[in-house]
Amino acid sequence: MLTLLNLLSAVALLIWGTHIVRTGILRVYGSNLRRLLSRSVRRRPLAFASGIGVTALVQSSNATALLVSSFVAQGLMLLAPALAIMLGADVGTALMARVLTLDLSWLSPLLIFFGVIFFLSRKQTRLGQLGRVAIGLGLIILALQLIIAAAEPITTAKGVKVLFSSLTGDVLLDALTGALFAMVSYSSLAAVLLTATLAASKVISLKVALCLVIGANLGSGVLALLSSTLQNPAGRRVALGSLLFKLAGCILVLPLVGPLANWIDSWPISTAELVIAFHLLYNSVRCTLCLPLTVPMARFCDWLLPDRPQPDDVAKPRHLDPADLETPSLALANAVRETLRMGDIVEQMLNNLLHLLRGGDPLLGKDIHRLDDDIDALYTAIKLYLARMPREDLGERDSRRWAEIIELTINLEQAGDIVERMLDDVQSKNNAQGRAFSEEGLGEIVSLHDHLVENLHLALSVFLNGDVENAKRLRRAKQRFRILERRFAHAHVSRLHQQVVQSIETSALHLGLIGDMKRLNSLFCAIAYAVLDNPDAPDVMEDEHVSVAPPRFFEPEIGSHR
Repeated sequence: MLTLLNLLSAVALLIWGTHIVRTGILRVYGSNLRRLLSRSVRRRPLAFASGIGVTALVQSSNATALLVSSFVAQGLMLLAPALAIMLGADVGTALMARVLTLDLSWLSPLLIFFGVIFFLSRKQTRLGQLGRVAIGLGLIILALQLIIAAAEPITTAKGVKVLFSSLTGDVLLDALTGALFAMVSYSSLAAVLLTATLAASKVISLKVALCLVIGANLGSGVLALLSSTLQNPAGRRVALGSLLFKLAGCILVLPLVGPLANWIDSWPISTAELVIAFHLLYNSVRCTLCLPLTVPMARFCDWLLPDRPQPDDVAKPRHLDPADLETPSLALANAVRETLRMGDIVEQMLNNLLHLLRGGDPLLGKDIHRLDDDIDALYTAIKLYLARMPREDLGERDSRRWAEIIELTINLEQAGDIVERMLDDVQSKNNAQGRAFSEEGLGEIVSLHDHLVENLHLALSVFLNGDVENAKRLRRAKQRFRILERRFAHAHVSRLHQQVVQSIETSALHLGLIGDMKRLNSLFCAIAYAVLDNPDAPDVMEDEHVSVAPPRFFEPEIGSHR
């Protein structure tokens, strides 16, 4: 039992080391790798080579599959070159399996030792992330040694020999067992290495070992397909096409396993090395032969997995790519783009509300409710996306950006709720009773609306660029809006004093809308203080004056602000 636990722990350590290498590489070179993949789609050989290189760096064909699937899901890459990249990823995995199974025991302690030093001393820098990569590589090499050491006692047990003796003969059963090995260990490398150890100990024959290797490749394809379940149909087609290529290779090679085993057995190398060499040879030949078939396979996958019509009732996030979470700068940029979408929707709600106040189509009220649902959906998506980011590894600048995005999305979500409540007030207190604003009152609301939209535009610009001068302008604009709001409130009271009938009938609604606009303005302008409070910003404590006349009680009439 303890021996089995040691083996499972070694496999877990291998998976963890692979994860550390992948996250470290993506955080340092994630944007460069994405740029490499996106530019390697013109020619299939170049796409194939980029798949090999990227997979060799990130130590995981599943990580490459996630990157490529995200490109296809967003419409940035066609399916055929994406499948070519995935074929290259399979060869890259086999190459790294061969490299990592060399005698590198001397390298593991050095990588772990210096990796820990660099990671702990300079955690937030690129050098610290490269130290993380060194730790991961050291753990991978150590885990491979532990797997071999833990598997040796198991291979001598009589029960294990009896169990594996049932794998002699049925090539399909052997391949399915190999696929199960890869899925349980969550690594085709671990499955191939365990197979090599069993074959070297004569627990299984070379023929059975080759079947297990073929099945392990099939199991890695199933894992990639399961990992793509959160993607849209376009993204899932990448994993589906890769799995179908592996399935085709499995079907074609399994009947020839007997002759292949006899031929490979004549090679002058050890049994364990024979298994590793076959793994590399099988993937190289299969992927090279499949490379010209990527276009027909893409058409077949389009037919098997067609696009499903998406409902238009609620907005879906367009830029929140899960594959970018390992690269904080890219993930934050994605969240910024979705936040700007929220700002555009809030502006659309405000414009629709103004059209209603001017006697526009009553159906605009339904549009406002639908747009508020869109804001709520995007807010939830952004919030959950940012919550999945590993904040402990964010630098100071990225941490501030993370907080700015969260604060602005919260404010925009609250702004959507306020506009929806303003709509309900308009429909219940005004339109339902056939009342209308006075000409002066409507002009004041239009003026405040114009200022509000201008401040929203400026706030989104400050959020996007972090410009200190624009942040100062936004702070001054907030003060001017508050003074203007007070002036219009006093002007409304003046009209009540003059017994203007329309003002009396719409007084509660008028003052309520003005107050709600004031709250909206405060929510929009809050981003200015986040930028001005930035310790990297220049001195912003100088005295600023707002040239707007002070409010006076009972002004007779207020015209346009322009």
